[in-house]
Amino acid sequence: MPPTDVVLAAEGLQVRRGGRVVVDGIGLRLRAGEWLAIVGPNGAGKSTLLSALAGLLPVQAGSVQLEGRPLPAWPARERARRLAWLSQQGEADGDIAVRDVVRLGRLPHQGLFGAATAADDAAVEAAMAETECLAFAGRRLNALSGGERQRVLLARALAVQAPVLLLDEPTSHLDAPHQRALVRSLMARARAGTAVASVLHELTLALAANRLLVMAAGRVRAEGPPADPAVRQALVEVFDHAFDIERVAGGRWVAVPIL
Repeated sequence: MPPTDVVLAAEGLQVRRGGRVVVDGIGLRLRAGEWLAIVGPNGAGKSTLLSALAGLLPVQAGSVQLEGRPLPAWPARERARRLAWLSQQGEADGDIAVRDVVRLGRLPHQGLFGAATAADDAAVEAAMAETECLAFAGRRLNALSGGERQRVLLARALAVQAPVLLLDEPTSHLDAPHQRALVRSLMARARAGTAVASVLHELTLALAANRLLVMAAGRVRAEGPPADPAVRQALVEVFDHAFDIERVAGGRWVAVPIL
């Protein structure tokens, strides 16, 4: 894709947490129309990197740009319309109806005291349908299972309809059918032009992405499509050869544990 399609970029990014360097000199480009999966072992710095890309953590060195503009230069509401975020430990409790939780995703468009428009209502309905939340739209969040709550939080992020979607462990608590549905949703959104970056522990799901960013000890060890042998080799190595990566029917790659 041409350079103008880069919607989110990082240069020389360094983030410290608790006095320790967790993200060390990382640069990346996220383009419109692609899904980037960020993978690596525990403690690799994946969630910290994603939080820094979302502007939720201060950086000690380097910079993040959204659509060619430094991230801190964006007014908060404008940035929230352009960049939707799902945290690894999203707020998933409270005596609030599911539909009202999803409606929070429209706040960047309506403002805190603005009235919902037909477009807002349509976005909420579409997001809930995509994540299969409509059946329990009137239930309270604190009465749902972990998987149901995760789908509600996903719907809230999708309802923003932002051109950039940052998801930290979006498959947490989801069963296999809903993991598959989410992967198909991310693939479809990327094809429609959304730039998607997600941290994933389920490696076979991550291998469905357009591009992988393989991390270990705060640094990028490899970056590229799953078909790149160097990317697959780096992935195996950072996980201490706990699995092989094989190609299956349809051209997909899967991680096969070595027992």
